[in-house]
Parts: sequence; structure tokens; C-alpha cells
Amino acid sequence: MFVLGIDPGLTRCGFGVIEGQLEGVETFVARQAGVLESPPDWPVERRLATLLTDLRELVEEVTPDVVVVERVFFQRNARTAIGVAQASGLAIGLAGERGIHVRQFTAQEVKLAVTGYGAADKAQVQAMVARHCHLDEVPRPPDAADALGLAITYLMTARTERRLGAAYVS
Repeated sequence: MFVLGIDPGLTRCGFGVIEGQLEGVETFVARQAGVLESPPDWPVERRLATLLTDLRELVEEVTPDVVVVERVFFQRNARTAIGVAQASGLAIGLAGERGIHVRQFTAQEVKLAVTGYGAADKAQVQAMVARHCHLDEVPRPPDAADALGLAITYLMTARTERRLGAAYVS
């Protein structure tokens, strides 16, 4: 199963592709990670159009089974929150258009799943992403590591939900 994590942003939109399974041995293989960028001095409509084109190309290349997008839970800067929400909407809409299942997790949920501690700092999350994926180095830039963390969170959560569902059926 291929899971595409998206850490939305208008200037820098992180992405990460994890290959994993919902059953058997819990392994996470980082297949691809990076950022999609648009210049901050461009008009917002051009930036969004560029991001949409880049996301379409990424989805066509990766053909993910699931797209996981960070849920905007709290932002101190309303201007930043608007750009994040716009980028998030593009990713969710594109997945919906393609019939791809979408999940959203907050940063705190990712921290809890990846590190076991919901108040972990970015460095701890990035280190654990590298560890879960058996990488020699922390993925760079941080947006890419965050996107990989989102994909890992989905796989961990889906595995647990599947086990709990089976327990309720028994």
C-alpha cells in the first residue's frame, strides 16, 4: 500500500510517500519525499494553480491508495492559516476527484503516533520518522519529514483500527 502524506503550505508543501502494510510485520519504507514550492511574491491564484499542477503530477506518478493531509488545528498567524487551508483544500479535492481515500490528522496526533508523546518537538518527530523508516539521516527539509510522519501515522492508526474492528466482530 502506498500512502501519500501532505504537509500543506502555500510557499512550501511537503510530501512523503510511505509503502507499508496494514497486516503482518509493521514496516515503513520511505519511497519519496520533498517539497513543492511557489514563490511568495507570486499572486495567490498563480501559486495555487502551480501547486495544483504539481500535486496532480505527484498523484499520477505515485498512484497512492490513501492521501493523508495535516489538519489545521491551530495557527497563531491567520494569514499563514489561510494559505495552509487553501493548500490543504487542493490536496483533499484532488484526492476526492480521483476517488482516493483521504484522512486528516493534527500535528499533535502525528507526534503521538510517531514518538509516543503528543508534545514532542519537531526534532524528535523527525528523528523518529528516520528511525521508523530505517533511514541513515533525518529527511530534509522538515516539511518532507512531517509529510512522511503523516503517512506513518495513517498506517499505524489504520492497523490499530483494523485490529479493534476485528476484536469487536469476534
